[in-house]
Amino acid sequence: QVQLAESGGGLVQAGESLRLSCTASGRSFSSYTMSWFRQTPREGRVFVAGINWNGGTTLYADSVKGRFTVSRDNAKNTVYLQMSSLKPEDTAVYFCAALLRGGIVRGTEDYDYWGQGTQVTVSS
Repeated sequence: QVQLAESGGGLVQAGESLRLSCTASGRSFSSYTMSWFRQTPREGRVFVAGINWNGGTTLYADSVKGRFTVSRDNAKNTVYLQMSSLKPEDTAVYFCAALLRGGIVRGTEDYDYWGQGTQVTVSS
């Protein structure tokens, strides 16, 4: 069983930055593909960014490319999402997800474990 816990959400102004963290339980974190998703009533849960087991490969949604950076620290069992130049349309609940086998994929159905989510609100 893998438990994921997100933190770092909050209320910020447009143009500001925020860093989300997701810490995982378990000894095999360094082998997991990790991704961030976000959810709104309008769009549902959509892929934001993903990172492979060693950080050598990353993938981003077009809407966040150039503004968000995903990274990981396997020694701390933690994956990060650095969000810059935030826009009101980035407002959502952000979730981290773990994929135990395989590379980065965008589909929610592929992921094995999910965190509880953290709210990010960007005011204009």
